[in-house]
Amino acid sequence: MERKRFDVVALGELLIDFTDGGLSAQGNPMFEANPGGAPCNVLAMLEKLGRSCAFIGKVGDDLFGRQLRGVVEAAGIDTSGLAVSRQVRTTLAIVKNEPSGERDFSFYRNPGADMMLTEQEVPEEMVGNCRVFHFGSLSLTHEPVRAATAKAVRCAQAGGALISFDPNLRPPLWDDLEEARRQIAFGLSQCDVLKIADNELEFMTGETDFDRGVAILRGRYPNLRLVNVTAGAQGSYSYCGDQRAFVPAFQLGGTIETTGAGDTFCACVLHFVLAHGAEGLSQAELEEMLRFANAAAYLVTTRKGAIRSMPEREEVERLLARIR
Repeated sequence: MERKRFDVVALGELLIDFTDGGLSAQGNPMFEANPGGAPCNVLAMLEKLGRSCAFIGKVGDDLFGRQLRGVVEAAGIDTSGLAVSRQVRTTLAIVKNEPSGERDFSFYRNPGADMMLTEQEVPEEMVGNCRVFHFGSLSLTHEPVRAATAKAVRCAQAGGALISFDPNLRPPLWDDLEEARRQIAFGLSQCDVLKIADNELEFMTGETDFDRGVAILRGRYPNLRLVNVTAGAQGSYSYCGDQRAFVPAFQLGGTIETTGAGDTFCACVLHFVLAHGAEGLSQAELEEMLRFANAAAYLVTTRKGAIRSMPEREEVERLLARIR
């Protein structure tokens, strides 16, 4: 890849995750205001790995918007593409951990500031000056941010960037799940590198068998160069050319919550792609990539929050050295 100003530019939601903090002395539920949003979570981990990153999105001109800008800047991420709305408040999400380990999301986004990013607010020079452009489906749920996302993808492709996509399906944010399928299909049709969760693979293909599901996606979308499937506690799979790899998840105890784990995994994959490319990877290389990504994702599950919880590279390497 030619030299660019940024390794990775991401566009999408930046929000506050109110995560379950137990009960107060009076028996009332308590929630901690953790900075989050999948695209920025990805960038925060990439910064930990020494990559140069920039974010494009929109927050409200309010307490939470100012908090988020400060946290993103402190993480080393360029925020010159972060717009501010004086009319719409910063998006909020309530994340409740269920006894099953699943998360229940409630969003305050009707609308939220992240939905209001316009095409005119997309910095074309920034998007055209990156090696990888990353986005997810939350910026495809509504206009005008849907058009802004499509414009950014076009600019990134014109600049020669690899396109990375994470469906990150959140059913409560869609008025119609058929529309969700159509918009996720747009992302699939544009990307070179895909990170998709097991439930999202089933949603888009009807398949619970990962090999068959990935084969369906690759048949529909020949643009896909590298496909990675995350399967929670089971582990992760990677498909590149005729190579397939699987690495089990790290199950070492101490898990608190899973918020940000998939984003951490995604960041580590992009870090590997920046070093090795997205084509012609061997099974051994895919396994190396997955081991590092799984280890980093595990470490995040032992902490609360996302942007501020990303592990240092050395932490991941120590964990890998300990279990070899």
